[in-house]
Amino acid sequence: MEALGLRDDMGDKSAIAAQNSLQLIAFSIGDQTYGVEITTVREIRAWNGATPLPNTREFVRGVINLRGTIVPIFDLRARFGDGQTSPTKNHVVVVMSVGDKWVGILVDAVSDILTVSRDDIHNVPEGNSIDTELLNGIVTHESRMVGLIDLHAVVSGAKVDA
Repeated sequence: MEALGLRDDMGDKSAIAAQNSLQLIAFSIGDQTYGVEITTVREIRAWNGATPLPNTREFVRGVINLRGTIVPIFDLRARFGDGQTSPTKNHVVVVMSVGDKWVGILVDAVSDILTVSRDDIHNVPEGNSIDTELLNGIVTHESRMVGLIDLHAVVSGAKVDA
């Protein structure tokens, strides 16, 4: 086609669209929906408890042994200041990589895999310091607001070195 003076821009446009999109694993805490980039998620597993550790913050539930790797478990509800989760068999732990470490976050349920445009991500409105500290942004997806979790902020200050 280029020999005829025509360019094939379709490949370029789809590559740009893919670069501009973001895939998220969406999960819920109560009525709120949050998401993390799918590339950080290693595994989703049923809540089976965690071994508590002394001198940790309220939002650190303890650790689990995941095939020989010690993984700290963070209670996302407690991290957002809403008190500890009373886990049931329906709760799940989303195991993710944060830098070179693995961590798990306890959530009510995993709901979806979402594809959103990076252009649709908005700043977190001022007002709730915990939300602005722990979220990278907010995106609207099919009439619901999804808070984008800042994993580094969620696990910082936990006094857990797995």
